[in-house]
Amino acid sequence: MTDVFTSAVPLARVVRGGLVESVHAGHVVVLAPDGEVRLALGDPDVTVWARSSLKPLQAVGMLRHGLDVDDEALALACASHNAQDGHLDVVRALLAGAGLTEADLDNTPDWPLDADAAFAWRAQGRGPEALTQNCSGKHAAMLATCVAAGWPTAGYRDPGHPLQRALHDAVAELTGVAVAHTTVDGCGAPLFSTTLAGLARAFGRLGRAPHDEGHAATPEGRVARAMAGHPWHVAGSGRDATRLMQAVPGLIAKDGADGVYAAGLPDGGAVALKVVDGAARPRATVLAAALVAAGVDAAQVADVAATPVLGHGVPVGAVEPTF
Repeated sequence: MTDVFTSAVPLARVVRGGLVESVHAGHVVVLAPDGEVRLALGDPDVTVWARSSLKPLQAVGMLRHGLDVDDEALALACASHNAQDGHLDVVRALLAGAGLTEADLDNTPDWPLDADAAFAWRAQGRGPEALTQNCSGKHAAMLATCVAAGWPTAGYRDPGHPLQRALHDAVAELTGVAVAHTTVDGCGAPLFSTTLAGLARAFGRLGRAPHDEGHAATPEGRVARAMAGHPWHVAGSGRDATRLMQAVPGLIAKDGADGVYAAGLPDGGAVALKVVDGAARPRATVLAAALVAAGVDAAQVADVAATPVLGHGVPVGAVEPTF
């Protein structure tokens, strides 16, 4: 197993006033539609915690075990949402459809990610809650899957619970990589390791899966259709994952904590990256450059790729990809 640090290479430089101020290192893999490696920086086979980039894969596992929801709710199952009103409405509806309530959620309470949503929530006299934590859509979908499959909802976060065993197997099957490590994610759910190439392979599989309307769509295709069709539900206003999916028709993209990003294209091409210092700042810039290497028109992603470096509120530089 390659160490995530020692095999990393520079992916982005931060330029301020014409001088390189800092450099972000990591790994990038770009897969062609046939699964062949088109670009590899660092080690594509490095083992990583993919964090929330695993959510679309977990959603496939839930669909395979009886989850039956509309595309908005499925997009929320894949989301790290802002907890804006539209997000919370869908989470509540997802729970109600399974005969459950917010009290059944067992994810870690937190404030909304969106600043305005957090301010409004606090103004109501509310504090950190499971509903407003960014993974509440995934947890609501997990609970709904338990109801559909006839599994107990109590203890649904336990790695030995039938739900989590099923999701473990789905991640391994979709990535083509055995799960070598399991830990606890920030939201309290089990987190499974994979390789960067495995993550890209899974997103390519989702991206190219047939996803026409109707019962003929596979679980992979249903997830792709939900994400591409409802990008706001996957993240929210101002978020780069939402903006990328709005800019590139058919693209599915999911960010993850600690510098992870993955994306899949309708032709089966795919991208995955890991910034080893865990910084979010270079992710959109690096992902956009990788998508261009995968065949996306640079003009489509230029606005999202632009990450200015500010001095007194004015751009004095930018985050630039090294490739």
